[in-house]
Amino acid sequence: MAQNITDTGRRAHSIAETCALTGLGRDTVYTAIRDGHLVARKLGRRTLITDDDLRQFLAGLPRAGGREQASA
Repeated sequence: MAQNITDTGRRAHSIAETCALTGLGRDTVYTAIRDGHLVARKLGRRTLITDDDLRQFLAGLPRAGGREQASA
């Protein structure tokens, strides 16, 4: 059975961990945060992304390939 990409057992991830989990680059992650698409939280100097927020961000991305078919 395939394991979900964020099933690490951790409740929050650093920016570097988020990049490793998703395959996204650091600049892309920070851009998503800046644009309000990905919620980040601060603890001192650390930027953390909760597992729930990462899942929601990934689920909200548009599907790749093929066009949506209009209802007939």
